[in-house]
This record gives sequence, structure tokens and C-alpha cells, in this order.
Amino acid sequence: MKYGIPKIKHRLWLECVNLTKNTSIYPLIYKSYWHMLLSPKMGVVAKDNFYFSSTPNPGAGIGHQMANWISGYWWAKQFKIKFAHIPFSSPQWELFLGFGEDEVSVNELAKKGYRKVKLPLFDEFNQNDLNRTRRIIQSYSGSKVVFICEQDQSYVDQFGVMTDIQRKFYNASSRKADQLVYSKDCYNIAIHVRRGDITIGQKNKNSNLLLRWQSNEYFIQVLSNVIKRVTPEKEIRIYLFSQGKECDFQEFKSFSNMNLCLEMSAIDSFLHMLHADLLITSKSSFSYKPALLNRGIKVCPKKFWHGYPESEDWIIVDDSIF
Repeated sequence: MKYGIPKIKHRLWLECVNLTKNTSIYPLIYKSYWHMLLSPKMGVVAKDNFYFSSTPNPGAGIGHQMANWISGYWWAKQFKIKFAHIPFSSPQWELFLGFGEDEVSVNELAKKGYRKVKLPLFDEFNQNDLNRTRRIIQSYSGSKVVFICEQDQSYVDQFGVMTDIQRKFYNASSRKADQLVYSKDCYNIAIHVRRGDITIGQKNKNSNLLLRWQSNEYFIQVLSNVIKRVTPEKEIRIYLFSQGKECDFQEFKSFSNMNLCLEMSAIDSFLHMLHADLLITSKSSFSYKPALLNRGIKVCPKKFWHGYPESEDWIIVDDSIF
């Protein structure tokens, strides 16, 4: 029973957050907010003992979890606080990404007497929310504190930490174990076609899943335009990453050197997408996150819930006509 109680408490807490987060009473459910209200006005703020972190949602996929981690890393910088690492729920992904290798962990800090303080969700586009969060942080001046974002704290653009996570990934110790099926003598195009979890949305008309759906026709059109425009000196080879059966992708057989990678593991698919010379993403965090790590060309749908940098290696497609 002792293992079930923390999960039950966590579930009840999230229910409380969901019920109140759009109301005026929401901040009142946090001890940190009351700490701010009851603290005397601060002069000079000492942040030497402050850390900031975010928990990768253990019930979500790796793309979602990376968004959580990136949010914590980004907001640590914005609030000018040192970052503390919370591992991903999967030890395999934790080792593969290597994001925590050069960071102190929250657990390490807790052993050194640091107090964990949960922050209310804040709207990154609302200055009042940001100011409230800064005041909460300031109220702990002089204390040894690790501030923890509420679950799924938003940071829309995500690409603001792109240079940092690329450095972390390519310097990670696990890179020694990476194995690619790509040939260095070829120009390797990767294309991610999101299926799996969103396929059922076409039958039950789930609006959330419908927003993520893109037809084979869309990807074929984008791929055709890409092949017309790239002029590599090497032979082009195409690798399609998705879930499903070969018969679901019959239209793609018209392309020469097409390789369907339907049985490849999630980690290996992720690895190949980020190492592609050109990556065509779908409306999925599972291909958006490799795009952030990819040092080649990225071709992405315009309508997406995260932002894209204004850079020549990011090509944005108006997908509204498909």
C-alpha cells in the first residue's frame, strides 16, 4: 500500500490543479504562493542557493517528456537560476539523451539539504503571471531551494535551448554505442509519418487526434518537392519511419531507394531522424524533438504547437491545402 499512496496523492493533486487552474483561487493551493504573501518585502535578492527544474511527465511519450525538460531548462535561464536535472522516466532514454550528464540532479541537492518548492503554473505570455513567479522565487532569498515547475509548464517555442541540447546530446557518453543503417556515401532523407495513436481518431472523429493527422498524400507531395529541389552529389536514399503495415504505405513505393522502417525501435528511429541529411517531420513531438537535434535540413508543417527558428536550415510548409 505504501507504493500506492504517493501515486494516489499525485493523482488527486493533479485533479485539484485541473479544477482550479483557470480560476482566481488557483495560486492559493500552493504553499509557495502563501510563502510569498507572508514574507516581508525583500531588498537585494540572493540567488546563490537557488536551482530550478521540471519533471518529465512519466505518463507521456518521450517527445512530451523532452518538452517538459526543455521548459525547465529554459525557465531556469530566464529567471537567472541554476538548473537541476530530473531524469526521464525511462533509463534507456535517460542514457541515450545524456542531458543530465553535466548537471547536478534534484536528488543530489535534496541529500544536501535543499528544499523542493513547487511553483504554480504561469502563462509565459502574461507579464502578471511572470512577475508573480519572480516574487515567489524572491521570497525564498537566502534559503537552499530547488524550484520545481508544475507538471507540463508551458514553453511554446522550445528551440531556445537548441544549441545547449545539441551540445549535450552529441557529447553524451552513449554516442559510442550509436549504430546507423545510413551510408555515408548517400544523401539520406528521413521522413516521419505519424500514425499509431492518431489513427483511431479518423474513426471516432476525435478532434484532438484529427488535428495531428496528415495524409499520405501530404508527405508524398512534400517528398516529391524536396527531391526536385535538392541537388546532392550523392545518391538519394529515403527512410520512412512510422507504425503500421507495409500495405499502409503503398503509395511511397513509387520512389526509388525507399526504405520502410516500421519495425525499428523508438530510440533507433529517433537516432536516425536526427542524423538525416534532410528530415521531413510530422505533427508530432516525436519528430520535432529530433529536428531540434538535427544539424541538417528540416522540412516541417506550418501548423504545429511548437515554434520554429528563422533559419535557412528550417523549411516550413503551408500544410493547409492538404
